[in-house]
Amino acid sequence: MDYYFNTTVQGDFDKVIEKVTEELKKEGFGVLTEIDIKATLKKKLEVDFYNYKILGACNAPYAYKALQAEDKIGTMLPCNVIVQERQQGAIEVSAVDPAASMQAIQNEALAEIATEIRNKLEKVILRL
Repeated sequence: MDYYFNTTVQGDFDKVIEKVTEELKKEGFGVLTEIDIKATLKKKLEVDFYNYKILGACNAPYAYKALQAEDKIGTMLPCNVIVQERQQGAIEVSAVDPAASMQAIQNEALAEIATEIRNKLEKVILRL
């Protein structure tokens, strides 16, 4: 089982970020964090890197359910979605597969929640 699912779209990097954020919102997710890897690596290491952002997506009702089912699950939240442009105009969007990442945790209630979140994130990726 892969630990992520993804798609590649053509377009402007920043516009794809906006589209991803809109599609996440349609599935009840907000973006809590946005980490600009390119800018961070430039600042910290003085190296050039391609456009790469990590969006920390959270669906509050499901996060609450997950925390009720497993109090240490916060170590795996939020759900990360990455947007990267390795080639000009070809933007790859990848989302973590929470069902795959939760396999190590022996908690049936959490597995059900992870499957529901997986379905929502898959819809986001499919609509891009």
